[in-house]
Amino acid sequence: MLLIHLLLFFMIKKHTYKKLTWIDLFKPTKEEVLGLMEEYDINPSIANDLLSPSFRQTVDAHENFIYLILHFPALKHTHSNEPNQEIDFLIGKDFIITSRYDDIDSIHKFSKVFDVNSVLEKEDMERDGGYIFLLLMKKLYASIDYEIEYIQDALEKAEDSIFKGEEKRMVQELSKIGRDLLNLKQATNNHQSGLESLQVAGLSFLGDEFSKNINKIINEYHKIRHNIAINVESLNELRYTNNSLLSTKQNETMTILTIMAFVTFPLSLLASIFGMNTQHMPIIGSDYDFWKVLGIMLLLTTTFSLFFKYKKWL
Repeated sequence: MLLIHLLLFFMIKKHTYKKLTWIDLFKPTKEEVLGLMEEYDINPSIANDLLSPSFRQTVDAHENFIYLILHFPALKHTHSNEPNQEIDFLIGKDFIITSRYDDIDSIHKFSKVFDVNSVLEKEDMERDGGYIFLLLMKKLYASIDYEIEYIQDALEKAEDSIFKGEEKRMVQELSKIGRDLLNLKQATNNHQSGLESLQVAGLSFLGDEFSKNINKIINEYHKIRHNIAINVESLNELRYTNNSLLSTKQNETMTILTIMAFVTFPLSLLASIFGMNTQHMPIIGSDYDFWKVLGIMLLLTTTFSLFFKYKKWL
């Protein structure tokens, strides 16, 4: 059994800092979860949840850990086609277990510096599983900030393109940005309630300091939501501007077509009349009949144009 555990831990990324242990599971297998289940006294229902994404938010307090599920948006910094990445957290007093089903850059980067004491010592807080959770959440929320910055850049480029006469192409581009903002909102909708529930559960399990530090994470969450709201407002303004410019161009096109119709209508009408095959046709056959017909056409065209201008239809 000891050999099996050693093999399992070799397959699982395990990091230690003093008396703390962080175990990071990536697409865990049944054997890996069973090994951790015995080691950390994880009940079967939670062990089963760790094997695959659940697509729901959970905060459950147990005797030796708190179980939390959160989803994070993944737009450009992802290695799959899924717009959201799920992370399961098991937060104990001297350990934390994370289970994920996609490569998450922020976790990968955090793992590189976890064992560097100088980095971890910068935080002035109790060293427990909650301490690692707080550091992880800061990295994960920083990655969401990067996603928001990408959207801001996309909105600025779209604004430049709109005023360069690329309104038609921007309809699709703005729709893509809107989809990304919607994914950001949907992925983070339940974070506040999850963090607040964790704050209550952590007060008795991890102490008052952890509960207070959760407020910092909640503040980071509010900042993210505020930035999302600002970008949604900018997107709506750009859509309104783009649609207005498109409508103006369409109206100008319709005006030009209308003018052309007004100009050609009397000409076509007269040409049809004088092209009729009848025995007695006025003007036709007389001296300068062509110029007379042409003069009538010009007179009618000028009369129509002056009339529509007077009515301010042109």
